[in-house]
Amino acid sequence: MFSEKMEKAFEQMEQAIQLLKGSLDVSFLDAYIENGDNILDNFQVRILDGKPEKETVLKLEKIYKELEKIELEPEELRRLSQLLLLKGNKEEPIQANHQLTPDSIGFLFVYLVEQLYPDRESLQILDIASGMGNLLLTILLNLKVENAQAIGYGVDIDDTLLSVASVNSGLTGAEVQLFHQDGIQDLLLEPVDTAVSDLPIGYYPNDDKVKDFSVSASEGHSYAHHLLMEQVMKYVKPGGFGLFLVPSNLFESEQSDHLKKWIQEQVYLQGFIQLPDGMFQSEQSRKSILMVQNKGENSRQAKEVLLVKLASLKDSQKITQFFQQFEAWKSSNLYL
Repeated sequence: MFSEKMEKAFEQMEQAIQLLKGSLDVSFLDAYIENGDNILDNFQVRILDGKPEKETVLKLEKIYKELEKIELEPEELRRLSQLLLLKGNKEEPIQANHQLTPDSIGFLFVYLVEQLYPDRESLQILDIASGMGNLLLTILLNLKVENAQAIGYGVDIDDTLLSVASVNSGLTGAEVQLFHQDGIQDLLLEPVDTAVSDLPIGYYPNDDKVKDFSVSASEGHSYAHHLLMEQVMKYVKPGGFGLFLVPSNLFESEQSDHLKKWIQEQVYLQGFIQLPDGMFQSEQSRKSILMVQNKGENSRQAKEVLLVKLASLKDSQKITQFFQQFEAWKSSNLYL
């Protein structure tokens, strides 16, 4: 259940977005971005070429006065943005690779980062395919609740999705730097502590650009999710972890041999956590969390790779059992 102030904020924000959508004749996402920019500009309505018209401006100003009175915590603002974007997706569906990472999965990432970096004081976290930024923000804001300082870096080729991420970062006050570029291209970024990503699934169109990648296909297009994993781990410090949301059949695809070769030569495969079947509409759409670790002075291959299939992310007893299993495995297998 959401608090009364969250419900009120949702209603006011949705009204403002719909007003802008109609007045500016733009998509829901573009109206969402425009509304967010207005709020970040001290609740000032931006007028360009006479739009929005005066009547709409007056309505927006009235809404913004109400919104100014509502005080929400950063994590509440993130959840509010998620609700609005989910509502927008019902009106104007977006492709599967652009969907928000669900909170149930996001909080699992938070737990894993906390466990893998127990002495965290300041963490640098890179998402190579950040999209609208929900996974990255979920991790950053919840680490902050635990008094851990974290800086996020997000990369995406889609400027609209990146603009949504920018607005949400601004609204929540999260420390995030965003890069509008193809994640396969070189990044102007120093090595980070860890990489996380809900990886887009599909083929990468430019074969010449990726011919030197270990995971590059012998013939035809290579899998983008394989390439992005190899790419992002180059920007993770020695001994640092990569946590990736991937297809559960990752090691059964026709290009899996190239992926296995990269893992064997460049990183340690430390864990594979299968998410509950009930979360997905079909066997082909099922997802898992792949956990790899860069080689380094303070890392080694786990004696026993963590292989887990979660029964539920809603049953608190089963989640507690997984936490206990993970912590027992960590103490016996990882050198942190």
